[in-house]
Amino acid sequence: MPAELHTDPPTGSGGSGERLQKVLAAAGIASRRVSEDLMAAGRVAVNGAVVTTPGTRVDPTVDTVAVDGVPVSVDPARRTVLLHKPTGVVSTMRDDRGRPDLTTFTEQYEERLFNVGRLDTDTSGLLILTNDGDLAQVLSHPSFGVTKTYIALVTGSVKPQTLARLRRGIELDDGPIAADRVRVVPNGARPGATLVELTLHSGRNRIVRRMLDAVGHPVQELVRREFGPLKLGDLAVGRTRDLTAAEFGALTTLAGRDRADR
Repeated sequence: MPAELHTDPPTGSGGSGERLQKVLAAAGIASRRVSEDLMAAGRVAVNGAVVTTPGTRVDPTVDTVAVDGVPVSVDPARRTVLLHKPTGVVSTMRDDRGRPDLTTFTEQYEERLFNVGRLDTDTSGLLILTNDGDLAQVLSHPSFGVTKTYIALVTGSVKPQTLARLRRGIELDDGPIAADRVRVVPNGARPGATLVELTLHSGRNRIVRRMLDAVGHPVQELVRREFGPLKLGDLAVGRTRDLTAAEFGALTTLAGRDRADR
């Protein structure tokens, strides 16, 4: 059930929550004045209901706020960032074998972040770090079926019939698997190798490497470029960045859709 909204009480009677325009400004959505204009124009909703009264109070830790239909992050205690994980780093917050782990990239944040899913030690690319347990649970759940896109440099020349085989599905030791999409990236490989872009929604261990090895094209290098609506873009190896408002909205929308389907 949506959380109750708190409108301004008569002067001197107290009241709970924070003014919505203040919450929007603190979240970096817009200044307080511009936030009031957005509300007056009917572009702001709280828990699915359009709010036009500037005095409306909300609880950022409970209420869901959206601008132009896109959810925005207004809880200052929640943080989600993207990491371009380098190769040689294990996807854990503490490695009992002393190998480089994710603490190298999380110690700069006050929040206690953890990783959503994993990337193999020898795979680089997009990894989500967050302290939002609800979001992490949804994105990690197999029924959510979030797609991931990888770029793989593989040995040999990949033929169209091999791509078709990957789309139809192949049998591995732990069951059948098929690519959602797969293509050869033109002009992207070195001699004797092919650059392949592959998208799938499975989270099985080393699945991309095992699929390509099964069709005779062992992986030399592997990078995850996309996770659901999130894209690695030009984020440098070993660097992190906060989600944009649009990215947060896209993730929240997907998570909300998954909850609604349960």
